[in-house]
Amino acid sequence: MDRFPNAANVDFHSPLDLSKAAAAVLDTEGRVCGWGPSAQRLLGHAPEDVLGRPAARLLATAPGQRLSGLCTAHKPRSTVLDLSCRDGRTLRAAVTFSPLAHQGAAATVVVAADLDVLRGWEAQLALLQGLATESPVGLTIFDTDMRVVWGNVSTDLELGGIAPYVGRPAADLFPEGEFISRHHPPDEDQIMERVMTTGEPIMGMHYRGRAPADPVREHVWSCSYHRLVDARGEPLGLFEESLDITDRYRAQERLSLLVRAGKRIGASLDVRRTAAELADVAVPQLADEVLVDLPPAVIEGRQPPTGSAPGHSLLRMHGRTPEEFRTSPVSYPPSSPQAMSLASSRPVVDDAAPEAPDGPGGAAPRSCLFVPLVARDAILGLATFLRRSNPDPFGPEEQTLAVELAERAAVGIDNARRYTSQHAAALVLQRSLLPQHLPAQSAVEVAYRYLPADSRVGVGGDWFDLIPLSGARVGLTVGDVVGHGVHAAATMGRLRATVRTLALLDLDPAELLTRLDGLVAQDSAPHADDGLSDEALGVTCLYAIYDPVSGRCVWASAGHPPPIVADASGSVALSALAPGPPLGLGGLPYENVELSLSGGSVVAFFTDGVVADRRTDIDSGIDRLAHVLTWQRCPLEELCDRALSARPPGPQADDATLMLIRTRRLDADRVADLELPPDPAMVAHARADTERQLASWGLSELSFNAALVVSELVTNGIRYATGPVMLRLIRDRCLLCEVSDNAHTAPHLRRARRDDEGGRGLFLVAQVSQRWGTRYTASGKTIWAELAIP
Repeated sequence: MDRFPNAANVDFHSPLDLSKAAAAVLDTEGRVCGWGPSAQRLLGHAPEDVLGRPAARLLATAPGQRLSGLCTAHKPRSTVLDLSCRDGRTLRAAVTFSPLAHQGAAATVVVAADLDVLRGWEAQLALLQGLATESPVGLTIFDTDMRVVWGNVSTDLELGGIAPYVGRPAADLFPEGEFISRHHPPDEDQIMERVMTTGEPIMGMHYRGRAPADPVREHVWSCSYHRLVDARGEPLGLFEESLDITDRYRAQERLSLLVRAGKRIGASLDVRRTAAELADVAVPQLADEVLVDLPPAVIEGRQPPTGSAPGHSLLRMHGRTPEEFRTSPVSYPPSSPQAMSLASSRPVVDDAAPEAPDGPGGAAPRSCLFVPLVARDAILGLATFLRRSNPDPFGPEEQTLAVELAERAAVGIDNARRYTSQHAAALVLQRSLLPQHLPAQSAVEVAYRYLPADSRVGVGGDWFDLIPLSGARVGLTVGDVVGHGVHAAATMGRLRATVRTLALLDLDPAELLTRLDGLVAQDSAPHADDGLSDEALGVTCLYAIYDPVSGRCVWASAGHPPPIVADASGSVALSALAPGPPLGLGGLPYENVELSLSGGSVVAFFTDGVVADRRTDIDSGIDRLAHVLTWQRCPLEELCDRALSARPPGPQADDATLMLIRTRRLDADRVADLELPPDPAMVAHARADTERQLASWGLSELSFNAALVVSELVTNGIRYATGPVMLRLIRDRCLLCEVSDNAHTAPHLRRARRDDEGGRGLFLVAQVSQRWGTRYTASGKTIWAELAIP
């Protein structure tokens, strides 16, 4: 038999009650003279088996003086006896002997019950007594009109400020409370009505409010509702259980707050955004408002000042989001709690409404908690947690939580500061390695833009350049290094310098990229100690040469998008030739692409950041840029702005470099060509033609030096060539003298000795010209010299 019967079968009558217990009557001799049906049910003996016989025979143990003494007692006595059942079992029973007088004869009424059943009944009564008087769970019974019928001691303590509360509706007990659990009606009347109607209990609802016995502190209860029914199943009312879980709930809130802080604070690598993340996490769960005060050096990415007075020259960050944040200067007197917190590197609580800016409603703070932002033993600023509507002061647990949030924010701010510093250094390096200005050229008009990537990504390795070449030509290059940061910027600078050096050798585009590819592959080898670094592997580059005399443009690409050309009529052309492989990967050879450009054509050289985006594909970006170039009659500066403003808004994941050129053609009257047969007598003829051409250009003062240069170069060409020699004079920003022949050997400058008969020609050329050099072509070579125009 169960010691504790099912709670649904609770009976408030004792098992020894005459209506339930086994009853028998004994005479003065201890013989059974009365045997009721209840006794038969308990022990199984029929009346004819026990009537008139000694009761001692019902004992499972040997009879003794104890039973006779109980039968002759003059007052009720209770004991525990082991009784023998008809089926052979032994039943341990609680037995009560009550003497009585009947028609002048003495007799004893015996009442017995199963001892385990009695103990279970007593335990249930003790449980009910404990729930009513000692349990921390508030128990409240409501009638069908949702009015209080009964409450236990815990309910009395919670509602101590309401007397009497019996008979009052539930809504009157906590007028400002609210349910904070989801997926249920927020109103208590609706919840109780649902339980009363459906009979389905609602368990574990979280309710927040202020108890009448403690109106200052906000509490949280876990509430459950059950319908009460009578024996016929008719509703009698509701039964509410409420347990104060304030401490546990706040501990869970603190834990969830720390989890949320770990995910959100410091993930942006931006000082202002990190400060906003601290405010966004802490409000409103911990505080009504959070202020963050930082030194200007930290905001700018520099090392925080040391040795200065606490609270001096700080900037206060207002708002909860980066868009709302704004700064205003603030400083704290040495005796202020803020200064004490900064000086001691410890949190300070001030519940005396300290001086602080009013919130949106203008209410003064009721409680303030000042926590220094410390990371790597450096004080980065101060976080102020304000409570305006919440009257509760910051307790020890909340102070600990605020300190941990501040520590996370301080680490995030310091990381953002360091990143800002590195990003600024990389940006300075990047900009210093890019051209500060492009030299003016007769061949092209140029405009350019460089926009770094979003600060969270870091500076990339884009570059561009315009390189003056011989013969009034220009070299045009644009490239992109893989990766971001200082290393990418440094690699970009070395590659740009290498391209410029190779370009000055007058190599054609395909040859230049071939040599650059070999250098990158060699310096990126596994055992290379120095060189262009691993960032150069896979770098893309495009190099082009434009000749304003012929209008010929030759370009080659190493994995870089080809240029987009818009002719003078506005018609846009895209190259059909696929680029070669990126630098350092080897594979297919690079090929030259030749275009004939009319004067006024616009050519766009660009990197992926101009046309590629995470949200759109590169083809859409190229179409967008090509559409902008249809406005090619606009000034180039305006075209640059239009092209970059056409990109999708938002943070950019890559650098954007754009260089636009508008081609020019040199007029025919500024170029003179003369073909000379390989006859030494033609030297004098070339000298005379040069003097006449300079006179027609108004440059007679250059005739002597120009005639000397032409004489020496033509003499060398006739001496070593096997075919005709071509002389070209170009009047540009300087006077250019070019002599071309079909020989592939170039003369070398040397210093002749006193007794040498020759060898002084190129020395004289170098002395009277500002630059000279040799470039090779498919049919031979060209020796050129530039003379400055006074």
